[in-house]
Amino acid sequence: MTEQELDQLRHEKWHLNGTAVRTLDDARRFVETVGFCLMYPMRKPLLAPTFIGAWTGSDKHLPMQQHAYADPRAREATDVMVRLLRNHDAYEANQFEENNAFLIAGSIFPYFYALVGERNPKQVPQPKPRSEYSPLACDAFELIRRAGPISKQQMREDLGGSISFVALDHALGELWSKLRITRVDYKPEEGASWDVLYRWAPDAVREGIGLSVGEALSALLSKYLDCVIAADQQEVESFFGNFVPRSRVKEAINALQSARELDFIRVGNRSLIQLTQPKAPVVPRVRPGTSSSARPARPTAQKKSGTDLRRSSRIRSDRKKSG
Repeated sequence: MTEQELDQLRHEKWHLNGTAVRTLDDARRFVETVGFCLMYPMRKPLLAPTFIGAWTGSDKHLPMQQHAYADPRAREATDVMVRLLRNHDAYEANQFEENNAFLIAGSIFPYFYALVGERNPKQVPQPKPRSEYSPLACDAFELIRRAGPISKQQMREDLGGSISFVALDHALGELWSKLRITRVDYKPEEGASWDVLYRWAPDAVREGIGLSVGEALSALLSKYLDCVIAADQQEVESFFGNFVPRSRVKEAINALQSARELDFIRVGNRSLIQLTQPKAPVVPRVRPGTSSSARPARPTAQKKSGTDLRRSSRIRSDRKKSG
């Protein structure tokens, strides 16, 4: 594979080849296919698709988050993104700089929650000396738990009108980064509305709590490599380093390699990692005159890959719920 061929494959998968996402169904399929994406491109480039890129069908002249307010394409894309959040087709996280929204497909969100979410989400955070939550964040959590979904404007009034929006944004960011809360709606006249995540998405949170960090990281690494087609280890570590220590990312990559779920390929002068491609079974040719009983037995089914096992697990889980 050449670098140009790799770029073409990514452009096709990320809808940057002119086939723009234009409807809610298109957006749902796109997020589900890639697994996760940024809302806008970053100043420091990160190997990941963007929702605004898929919406416009190109990676040329895309607005950054700081300038999105003045771009009509961004307003249209945000409207559709909010509808995805309302329908639980996607979830939003706050893991990157520049206040850039990070969207995760509903089907893999439990794995993401297992990485960064609280194991006891209903426990009210306390402003202790070593707590990672400020007193304002603790007060905001209690208010959202009691009155949510609630807009930021209403929160400010209930917490005391003297609180600045900057301070409130910082407090909400503390809670959001640990998936304690999430934005669930947006109205131009009121702004974003917030709710505690365990109430907004109880099934996803419950499933995430039951997953180990290692299991979740392996699943998300596989999904990421499927999304980007192939990447060097530094690119993988750079992406996941926003959620977990890089040492854990290296361990997960080594574990997948040991399980033969990853391959190395040459792309130009680089050695990249990709998911192991399924091999087609080899059917031996039978010489004329050979009876069917003399033919070799059909090969047994190959061992399921980690992706197949996770898919089977999800199907079993869905059956239990429906039952």
